[in-house]
Formats: sequence, C-alpha cells, structure tokens
Amino acid sequence: MRVLVLGAGVVGTTSAWYLARAGHQVTVVDRQPVAGNETSYANGGQISVSHAEPWANPHVLPQVLKWLGKEDAPLLWRWRADPAQLMWGLRFLHECLPGRTRHNIAAIVALALYSRGCLQALRRELALDYDQLERGILHIYTQPEAFAQAAESAKTMRHFGLDRETVSAERCIEIEPALAGARYLLVGGDYTPSDESGDAHKFTCALAGRAAAQGVDFRLNLTVDRIAPGGSQVAGVLVSGPDGSELLTADAYVVALGSYSPLLLRPLGVSLPVVPAKGYSATLSLHEAAGAPTVSLTDDEHRLVFSRLGNRLRVAGTAEFNGYNLELNPVRCAALMQRTRQLFPALQTAGEPEFWCGLRPATPSNVPCIGRTRYGNLWLNTGHGTLGWTMSCGSAAALADLIGGRRPAPDFPFLPC
Repeated sequence: MRVLVLGAGVVGTTSAWYLARAGHQVTVVDRQPVAGNETSYANGGQISVSHAEPWANPHVLPQVLKWLGKEDAPLLWRWRADPAQLMWGLRFLHECLPGRTRHNIAAIVALALYSRGCLQALRRELALDYDQLERGILHIYTQPEAFAQAAESAKTMRHFGLDRETVSAERCIEIEPALAGARYLLVGGDYTPSDESGDAHKFTCALAGRAAAQGVDFRLNLTVDRIAPGGSQVAGVLVSGPDGSELLTADAYVVALGSYSPLLLRPLGVSLPVVPAKGYSATLSLHEAAGAPTVSLTDDEHRLVFSRLGNRLRVAGTAEFNGYNLELNPVRCAALMQRTRQLFPALQTAGEPEFWCGLRPATPSNVPCIGRTRYGNLWLNTGHGTLGWTMSCGSAAALADLIGGRRPAPDFPFLPC
C-alpha cells in the first residue's frame, strides 16, 4: 500500500518507519528542510511515562486561579475571540473530574509504557545514539500539599503498571546530588527508574536517515496546502514548494502535523480537539559539567523539566495558550533561568542560553488522537501534548497495525476504525 505521511516530526517520522517496516511504500512531506525541525527540535528530552497525569485533573483548578494574570505562570491562558478555544476550555474542565482523570491516566500509561518498550527495541536494533540516558526521572516537590497529592497519583500509576516510587527529600539528593544546594526547598519526590531521557531532534534525524535508507521518500521543503476529498475517501493532498504546486496521491494518508492538524482537517468537516500550547526551552552548554544534574528531573511547582544531553542541559516546560504565536516572551525565558539557578546554584555554564519555543498539540484530556477518520483512507496520529517524544514509537507502531488491519497491543481508546 502507498502511504503518504504529512509531517516529519518525531511522530511523523516514527510513523513512516513502522509503516515501511510493515511493508508499505511510504512518502513523508514536511515544510522544513530536515526532519524534526519544529516541535521536536528542542523539547524537554524526557521519555516520561511518569508524566502520565494530565494537566486536567481535580487539583489543577486552584492552581490555575493562582496563576491568573501572571506573565511567568507555568500555565498562561490568553483569551481570544475563538469559539474553538472556548470549547476546548469547557472540555478541559470536564476532564478535570476524578473519574475522567483516572480514565485518562490509564490510557496514557498504557500507550506510554508500550511506546517506551518500542523505543528501547528500536534503539537496540538500529544502535541509535541521541545523547540518551537510562537513569530514570525524578519528580521533585517543593509544596507539601502537592507532594501529598502526588503520592496518591503515584499509587494510581503503580496500579496501572508503572514503577513510580514516592521518596523523601533526602532520597532525592541521593538520586541526584546536584540538588544538594536546593535541599531547603524540597519536601519529597517521586522516582521512576525505568524512565529515560534523550535528544528528540537527534533521534528523529537519525531515524529519518535510516528510514530513507530503507526506501522511505522524504519530500522536504513542501508546504501542505489542503487535503482534496473524493466522496468518502481522500483523493489527494495539494502541496507547494520551490517548483510550484502538485497533487500527491496515495492509498492511505496519515496526518501527523501536531498542532497544525486541525487547520488542515477543518475544511473536510473533521473536528479535532487540539489547540497549540506553546512550550519554552533553554539549552545550556555546560562548563566541565560542574553542578549539573545527570538524572532527568521534573519540577512540579514550576512545571519544568531538566534533561542532561551530553555536555548540554535542556530546561523546558510551561504552557502558553496563545494561538499559533511563536514569539519568545522574555519574561517566560527569564523565569526558566531563574528557577534553574535556584535549583542548581553551583551550575557552571559556557556562553549564553539558547532559547526556543514550540507548539505542542494539546487535547483537553492529554490523550492523543490515533486512528481513522470518517474518510476511509485518512488516518490521524496527533494530539500528544507534552508526551509526543514519549508516545511517538508506540503511537506509530499501533497506527501501522491499525492501517494493516491488525489489533494494536496497548489497551488504548483508538479512534473508531
């Protein structure tokens, strides 16, 4: 079967790999000159099954009220005259109900555990190198109430098969000695030793190279203009590039365009509950690695993650709901560095930080949209929010199974087929 994948980020590239391995003839289209050059470029670098608790949970509403009006808040919502944003917000509130949160955690953990296993198998098979570390992820807490709530969440995740251990502040320092200078802030943590970290951009580029060597055709520097319907099927995809416009045709089409997916699908009458959530990152070059962590960390209070990538430290996180705006907010950039210095006072860096932002495709529930649409040959793999890197391989392997008429392994609410 000829399959056209729209998007060469980590989700699109892994989709192409697993589809090609299943025997399909795959073409990938992306507007960038290389794979993984947008939201996959400088994310937090975590393979974090332990981050399965969605933003929409019973405890988030008091925090959101506390953050209102603060330019450096972990979650910044800029109201717009946009019915889609309003509808998304109402659905988000519904997903905050305890029963919905537990349901969503179950789905996310199932897919993320499966995905992490797929990534590990792929890494062994292809001997990929992307500054990966297998030292687990440590969640740290600086507020007693948040730590108490996290203990309950950890219990829920253990129920669904995740090895998430609640640990004391002293144990946090043992796991990551670089936190010693911030001991006075810590009240406890959660440690998931099976989680990992690595550079998503390096991984995506490396896998794209392997996929191309196996016959996947990467058509880069092409903008996807629209999908052309043909009754109950998709007839083709109109793209444009330096040489003009052309209509690309295939037997099946996969939309893996992240937060831009709804814009492409809306004219077809396909409604997707995805909005862009801008995340920020700072990449720091390290001076002899002094004072830098080697275990990947998540700071619960500030919604930040810290990942060691070779001789670099990646600091990333927060969510700004501001449409498709990609401007760097200097206040939010400064907040990243302020918290980094607070947690790691002995950190020695070389040069200036490299700031970046990208648009995560956020659903109200944090559960991605994977499966077939009402068009028989149009498939989705999008809406992964903050867990695109974590869920990419599993989502791609499951999608390849669905397209091939097989039942995927994870217990997950795939779209109707």
